[in-house]
Amino acid sequence: MSQELLYGIAAAVALLAALLVSAVKIVPEYERGVVFRLGRVLGAKGPGLFVIIPIVDRMVRVNLQTVTMDIPPQDVITRDNVTVRVNAVTYFNVVDPIRAVVAIQQYIVGTSQVAQTTLRSILGQIDLDDLLVNRDEINQRLQKIIDDLTNPWGVKVTLVEVKDVELPETMRRAMARQAEAERERRAKVIHARGEFEAAEMLSSAAELLERRPAALQLRLLSTMTEVAAEKNSTLIFPVPVELLRFVEGARTAPAATDQG
Repeated sequence: MSQELLYGIAAAVALLAALLVSAVKIVPEYERGVVFRLGRVLGAKGPGLFVIIPIVDRMVRVNLQTVTMDIPPQDVITRDNVTVRVNAVTYFNVVDPIRAVVAIQQYIVGTSQVAQTTLRSILGQIDLDDLLVNRDEINQRLQKIIDDLTNPWGVKVTLVEVKDVELPETMRRAMARQAEAERERRAKVIHARGEFEAAEMLSSAAELLERRPAALQLRLLSTMTEVAAEKNSTLIFPVPVELLRFVEGARTAPAATDQG
C-alpha cells in the first residue's frame, strides 16, 4: 500500500470523525438548540443529547435563563416639566426559542432598547410627585408595556423596577423647604386642635361648676390641700363670690348717696 493511499485513508477517517463530532450535540437543561436544515427551521432540540446532519443542519443555542439587565440612566422630563435622571433594572427570559432566533436578530439588545424608550415615554407622562410616591404602580405599568412589545420575539419580561430617581439640586432644596413647611403646618394644626379641645373641656367644667356650687367648694378645698402639702409660706383664704359682690355693692351705695 502506497504512502499516498495511507494519507488518503487517514484524512478520510479524520474527516469522518470530525463529521461525527459535529453531528452530536449536547444541550444543557437551561438551553435549547434551534436547528435549521438548509435554511428552514426544524424546531428546538434539547435538553440532552441529539444528532444533526453535518453541513446540512445548523444549530443555534438559545439560553432560557432569566437575564438581569440594567437600564442605563435616562434623562426624563416629567409632565410637570421637571428634569430627572432615572435608572432601572429589568428581568426577562426567553419562552419561545424559535421566535427569539427568527423574529429578531439580537433579542437582548432589542429588549434593552425597548426598555429605554418605554421608560422615557411613560415617565414623561407622570408628575414628579407620582413618580416618587406611586413607584409600584409605575413598575407594573412599565412591565406590562415592555412585555407586550417583546412578546412577538418570544421574550417574557417578568419584572421592571425603577431603582433611583436623581433630582436637580434646586429641586431637592425646594422639596426640603416644602417638607419643612408641611411639618410646621401639621404642628400648628395639632396645637390648635389641642387648644380647642382644652377650651371645650374648660367650658364643660365651668358649666358643671355653675350648676353645682358645692362642686366648686370641693374644688377649692382640694386646691388648698395641695398647696398646704407643698410646705410653702403662702396662705389662701377662699372668699365666696357673693361676699365680693356684697362688698362691691356696699362701696357703690355711699357714692350714689353723696351724689344725690
